[in-house]
Amino acid sequence: DQDGITLYTNSAIERITGIPKEYYIGKSVDQLIKRGILNASVTHKVVKLRRTVSVVQDNFAGKETLITGSPVFNAEGEIEQVVTNIRDLSDLNELMHELTKANELNHQYKQEIEKLRKITSKDGVVFVSDKMKMIYEIAERISDIDATVLILGETGVGKDVLARNIYNRSIRSKKGDFIKINCGAIPADLLESELFGYEGGAFTGANQKGKPGMFELAESGILFLDEVGELPLQLQVKLLRALQEREIQRIGGTKPKKIDVRIIAATNRNLSEMVKSGDFREDLFYRLNVIPITIPPLRERREDILALTDLFLTKANEQYKFSKEIDSRLKEYFYQHDWPGNVRELINIVERLVVLTDNRILSINDLPEEYQPENRNQPNLNATLTLKEAVERAEKEILTKAAQTYQTTYEIAEALESSQATIVRKLKKYRLKVSGKE
Repeated sequence: DQDGITLYTNSAIERITGIPKEYYIGKSVDQLIKRGILNASVTHKVVKLRRTVSVVQDNFAGKETLITGSPVFNAEGEIEQVVTNIRDLSDLNELMHELTKANELNHQYKQEIEKLRKITSKDGVVFVSDKMKMIYEIAERISDIDATVLILGETGVGKDVLARNIYNRSIRSKKGDFIKINCGAIPADLLESELFGYEGGAFTGANQKGKPGMFELAESGILFLDEVGELPLQLQVKLLRALQEREIQRIGGTKPKKIDVRIIAATNRNLSEMVKSGDFREDLFYRLNVIPITIPPLRERREDILALTDLFLTKANEQYKFSKEIDSRLKEYFYQHDWPGNVRELINIVERLVVLTDNRILSINDLPEEYQPENRNQPNLNATLTLKEAVERAEKEILTKAAQTYQTTYEIAEALESSQATIVRKLKKYRLKVSGKE
């Protein structure tokens, strides 16, 4: 009541305070304060202030509680009674803590989903490996930094996909185009005019109006120099000057032209070795190698193989109007295969299986002959075979894969932990050639 004498309680008071509810009946809040059951009287504050009052205090049981007192007025406007509501804040605080953690995780998940959405929506990139996550996080950080990027990696690992991803994330994607030129696919005598353009009448057969080169077409955007290791030495000099001076000069032209182009270069060759052998200019190498990014081959990030397989299967099904699936044994084969052609090879075999196989469920038996496990030059244990012959077969198989994968005998020697002289001798013995240029 208005004097602070307790008239009624409910059973929740026992749970919150640990004191039987009957103990409170008939006692004043002043008595409860003296006994240490209450720290302060909300009732007195309500009577004094004539409004609802809330306080937070620790109760007799050591629990943090929220106590709210609300006045009940009679017809004359006087306070007749006070209704006090006590809530245990320990449970509420725990719930709030859990809610805060859930909200933080939700925000984190949203950020991760947004990152993945940005990547997959534009480029169809899928990966689960930490190595690729790190690479694409770097790509995001450097997207609006105009420093030159050099993307390294074996054939088919997705160097062009990464280059386009950097472009799509950058401000330059709103101002200029992404122009790609394969330096190894264009004859050397035409490559200069493709890169730098030419003036009208610069040479026999030239367009009389002239023609802009790739640098001019990429103005305000990004020029992607794929297979930059194939550039002839004389063009390397001109490319270096363009990067240093930020200007180009058309063939047959007399005046240089300022350019605003970001360069992303890529190669599957070992430029450091090419610099040592004199096939690539050292000054150009350092000009390109400002932000180097190496994309690992599929065999070094097997976690990505099945995710990529699902992506390529979905795309092939959509393109050719099928609904084919891959069984578990074939998925295991894909996971264990070394994929010397990397992502490009994986796309090829998945599409080939979808198109050429009649079965809806694709199995290991549907693989082309060259992929069949039993046709991989494995020794026939039932046949008479000397130990030397078995060793030579295994050695030849390993060297064959290495010659297809690596570009030089130095790289093969390093990968197989052997000397370069031994690798050269063994390759000659088995009549094998390295895929790259020594």
